Amino acid sequence: MKRTISILVENHAGVLSRITGLFSRRGFNIDSLAVGVTDNPAVSRITIVADGNDYTLEQLEKQLNKLIEVIKVRTLEKDELLARELLMVKLSVNADKRSEVLTICEIMGAKVIDISLSTMTLEISDTYFHLVRFEEMIKPYGIIEMVRTGTIAIQKGSETITAKGR
Repeated sequence: MKRTISILVENHAGVLSRITGLFSRRGFNIDSLAVGVTDNPAVSRITIVADGNDYTLEQLEKQLNKLIEVIKVRTLEKDELLARELLMVKLSVNADKRSEVLTICEIMGAKVIDISLSTMTLEISDTYFHLVRFEEMIKPYGIIEMVRTGTIAIQKGSETITAKGR
């Protein structure tokens, strides 16, 4: 079962390597990885989506908590999180097909961020599955280049994962 793990860490060189090494040593494949600084520049947030059963993920969480640089670990359940990814794609689009692409963008919530005589570059931020559908819709127009972030997630409601208190 895929799980989303949110980890607050001290913002030091080598921390990401130690975290991913822990996953690797235990045979976990990381499906998605996103890292960014939080509102506190001394703290980074790592969001990992990985596949595993409850027991092994619980053991992994305990091992993560033993790392000195780890401030807090939280496994977010599917029904308690808001998750997003960002996709940017450059399409080969001539002038007579642009209106079709713009209609798809309007329906799917994407926007044009660059345009030339022969290309359009689009961006969209949404759930993994919405981005898969968007990609299917635009594929016939000729994808030249595409890049996608890993999943980022935050807990619904008033609860948070914070750097306050270990």
